[in-house]
Amino acid sequence: MSARERNKGKRGERELAGVLTGLGHPARRGVQYSGTPDSPDVVCESLPFHFEVKRCERLRLHEAMNQAIGDAGEAVPVVAHRRNGGEWLAVLRLTDLLRLLS
Repeated sequence: MSARERNKGKRGERELAGVLTGLGHPARRGVQYSGTPDSPDVVCESLPFHFEVKRCERLRLHEAMNQAIGDAGEAVPVVAHRRNGGEWLAVLRLTDLLRLLS
């Protein structure tokens, strides 16, 4: 991964944290840079989610979700994705959505 791609990813993580914070759910970037690769990209303690942030034009959804599932532990794995000029999307498993709604 190039430095440009890493920087775009970091910007995406900060951006999503800002969106969540603006919606009343204080959030910050995770600590994956300090040697804990399974920490979420964005930490939001008021929500039960493990966020895997992808800021790219072509998302490999199933690979991203598998990564989120593998890292989530007891949290609900969510892939947050945004294309250039697009809006943020959040993808989660249907079983998790239904469990959250019940």
